Amino acid sequence: MDFKQLLKSWLLLAVGVTIAAHTASGIHYDNSTALVVAVLLLSICNLVLKPVLMLFSLPFIILTFGIGIWLINALLFLFVGWLVEGFYVISFVSALWGAFVVSLTGAAASILFGKGRVKVQFSGSVNTSRQPQRHKQSKQTSKSLQDDDVIDI
Repeated sequence: MDFKQLLKSWLLLAVGVTIAAHTASGIHYDNSTALVVAVLLLSICNLVLKPVLMLFSLPFIILTFGIGIWLINALLFLFVGWLVEGFYVISFVSALWGAFVVSLTGAAASILFGKGRVKVQFSGSVNTSRQPQRHKQSKQTSKSLQDDDVIDI
């Protein structure tokens, strides 16, 4: 990951935490320094602690169809609120809201700015019939095998 990508993700996280602090009564900060420290610590926690927590709670995440990731994000949000002086997360419900807002901010940014878009490109012909195509044996057999990217079964 290059520096520009890291800066973009950090700014996106900062916007998400700021929106969460302004929309939830249980999340607030004293000054911008506390907000910057909280965002930095939250990004470090997302980089270091979140993968470890996700690894150990993988059965729970699978069982809850991914909602466990939201709970992990909320726990990290609550943890940062406990660690950073001047950044307050009053309850777990407020942390859930903060994690939800940060996730929504990231999803909106990826929709708007194209991060994570998947580009699918098809080349060649598509066999729409249920019968596999058979190549005729001729002088161009080697050419047709080189051009065909699909293995017919």
